[in-house]
Amino acid sequence: MINRELIRIKAVQLTYAYFQNASNKIDSAEKELVFSLSKSYHLYKVLLLLIVAVTRMARKRYEVAKARTDREGGTRPSGKFAFNKFAEQLESNLTLKEYVEEAGDIWAEKQEFVKSLYLQIEQSEAFRDFMASDDDSYEAHREVWRKIYRQFIQNNEDVSDNLEEVSLYWNDDKDVVDTFVLKTIKRFDPANGEAQELLQEYDDEQDRDYAIRLFRAAVMNADLYQHYMTEASRNWDFSRLAYMDVVIMQLAIAEMMTFPNIPISVTINEYVDLAKLYSTPRSGGYINGMLDGIARHLIKVGELNKVMPERPVYKKPAEKADKNKPENTEK
Repeated sequence: MINRELIRIKAVQLTYAYFQNASNKIDSAEKELVFSLSKSYHLYKVLLLLIVAVTRMARKRYEVAKARTDREGGTRPSGKFAFNKFAEQLESNLTLKEYVEEAGDIWAEKQEFVKSLYLQIEQSEAFRDFMASDDDSYEAHREVWRKIYRQFIQNNEDVSDNLEEVSLYWNDDKDVVDTFVLKTIKRFDPANGEAQELLQEYDDEQDRDYAIRLFRAAVMNADLYQHYMTEASRNWDFSRLAYMDVVIMQLAIAEMMTFPNIPISVTINEYVDLAKLYSTPRSGGYINGMLDGIARHLIKVGELNKVMPERPVYKKPAEKADKNKPENTEK
């Protein structure tokens, strides 16, 4: 689950914090990096457990409504959502149960919020369409939760606020982790029952090593990398750069020089995206140009053994035909 996109985000955050704290020690900072990544994996399970919590709330309200109709008469309510097939499989998942036994379930202490969330879901079009449909297949049960998650959990500030109360590490993680939850929903197979595998903590076992090596290279070689930046910005006052831009470029250069199998274009694109997210509106374009120039210089002097495509040659666009001008029909 923890992929290089998330690692880069965490590395930027921790590198920035490292240089803001003069008393920081690199070993302690590395441990903090690994710990913050593990907290992202915790968040993944906590968000899956929110689906379970909402389903249990639906079941509780269903049982109350059913008891009332049994007592007073009337039409029994439908238990289709309360006993959603996908949610029941998730609820029985062995890995999630083991997590709850070890770490607890934060939603058990936030029942008012869970109730409020369920009542919003109950009023939604996705909920009404699901309840009215004759399709009772597992796929339909799974699909309604995919829609509900995207509409009510993925970009819900109330969910984020409740998570932040538990862990500040989750403040910047949720957008990325949401994509992993949606991927998990899609992967669930009723044939796997309670043994359905969740995403592994790391997509690749080498990624944990990648995180540590990237962070250490950016910190240990900070002076050298900033020298490269100064040389590449002769027409720019380097001291006026946003410090976050400097940190992002340090990590990008560290990745270029430490990991020979990662193409330069991939590195530049990833860190330009991070600049757009964490720095100023103009940072993306500036960092793109800086990193391109630095990479080409390092290749030219033999310090970087990678290849880059030639810069595209600008070609003047062909003139468009004037619609009001008659075509030349001479042969």
